[in-house]
Amino acid sequence: MENTPLFWLGFVAFVIGLLLLDLLVFNRQAHEIKLREALGWSVFWVALSLGFNLLVYRTMGPQAGLQWLTGYLVEKALSVDNLFVFLLIFSYFKVPAQYQHRILFWGVLGALVLRAVFILAGAALLARFHFLLYLLGAFLVYTGIRMGLSNNDPEIDPEHNPVVRFLSRHLPITRQLEGGRFFIRKDGLRFATPLFVVLVMVETTDVVFAADSIPAILAITRDTFVVFTSNVFALLGLRAMYFALASMMRLFHYLHYGLSLILVFIGTKILLENVLPIAMPMALCVVGGLLALSVLASVLWPKREL
Repeated sequence: MENTPLFWLGFVAFVIGLLLLDLLVFNRQAHEIKLREALGWSVFWVALSLGFNLLVYRTMGPQAGLQWLTGYLVEKALSVDNLFVFLLIFSYFKVPAQYQHRILFWGVLGALVLRAVFILAGAALLARFHFLLYLLGAFLVYTGIRMGLSNNDPEIDPEHNPVVRFLSRHLPITRQLEGGRFFIRKDGLRFATPLFVVLVMVETTDVVFAADSIPAILAITRDTFVVFTSNVFALLGLRAMYFALASMMRLFHYLHYGLSLILVFIGTKILLENVLPIAMPMALCVVGGLLALSVLASVLWPKREL
């Protein structure tokens, strides 16, 4: 597997093909994604991701393969917070279940473009200014501690959200949904629908979460190919994971503690790399172990309903 412009073009074409197949064939008709369908798609995306991970392992070596898997697990785990926020946004705007997949599709597509920009810019800065790596480590430790001390419930107030207020002032927006459309034309004027507002909120929310996940993966490896492709495969399965876990996310109430410890661990790994280097297999075991323990703790000690 050669990291060449031709291969990058092929990979991007492959991803676009998967997205188009999803939108134009399997989900051409808007419908509610049931648990069985969501679980089936989740298994498909995970299997496809692990298959690509095996390809990286066989062609780029064990180190790159382990880095890819670690980055994939970290992005998947941090995506759980995204899913909970998506659930709150959909609930607030009363988005029918049959249109949620369409919003998440375009949301993921936009996220892929934004992540590519963040990754390329971040990798270029780290390659040029090495001292930024230690600032990155300190930032991850701080973010992990802040996450661990904060309330598990994310704060979201769409009514006072600056993005929503900006759109309301600068765009004519219909008061009700117009099917699954983002824009409609009335009396010769183009109106945005509430679905478009929801889409913009989903996109801006991902930018906020990328501020945590991208530094975490760049801390694992600065190979832009490994970082970007692991991010892509984690995001491709995000929609299916949302519908599979939408009704179960509140059960994993200890997960954010596991995520906070993972960020602290990765940040500490960077800060101590010249004093106490940690091998990638050990790092992968720590990340996987913290995730497993936080999920197990959530199951053994369920949250009490008030």
